[in-house]
Amino acid sequence: MKKYLMFLSILLISKGAVAQADKTVSLNVYGGYTFTDQVNFDLAYAKAEAAFQYGAGLEYFVQRTSSIEVKYLRMDTHLPYYLANGTHVNKDKDKGAVQYILAEFSEYIGNSTSKAMPYAGAGLGAGIISIKDGNSATKFAWDAKVGVKIRTASSVSINLQAYIQSIISAVGNDYWLYPGYPGGVVATSDYATLFQFGLGAAISFNFAKHK
Repeated sequence: MKKYLMFLSILLISKGAVAQADKTVSLNVYGGYTFTDQVNFDLAYAKAEAAFQYGAGLEYFVQRTSSIEVKYLRMDTHLPYYLANGTHVNKDKDKGAVQYILAEFSEYIGNSTSKAMPYAGAGLGAGIISIKDGNSATKFAWDAKVGVKIRTASSVSINLQAYIQSIISAVGNDYWLYPGYPGGVVATSDYATLFQFGLGAAISFNFAKHK
């Protein structure tokens, strides 16, 4: 995972090295509401309950309608874990957090005079799930978003957006019987996926304006 994040950082730096002076850099401050999702295991299940998400990102426009952003998002929530019979295993100890560190590419529709610019984006990076006073795990994560950027007369703009976020983890193996296959049994990875939908906004502070 560290090598993967290093690669994303190098990619971002290389994009900046070929930039022209008229490109915009924005500091984005995020806020949103992320809905509950259930993660199913073979003999148990867990939930990431709905909560407010916040964070910040630095967005660099490599072209006037294309940007690369590095962002950090955090959601303080409850992460209850249940056995198949409904027993709440970590009752009173399920406070935790879901965090994302992502490198994201976005494409905007519009020009330098547009007051409202629709956009779509997608990102890759790391997701961190942690329990307060307990363990944490860092796994592969991705997100996608659609929204509209609303410009004002100042250097501040507002982004309204809907987003999905996901953390994927291999949690074991499933075993399948294949007659005639050497050994007769094949093991395949079993994955658990956190998949959440949210609605939110970002206030963008532009350090330089498009010409």
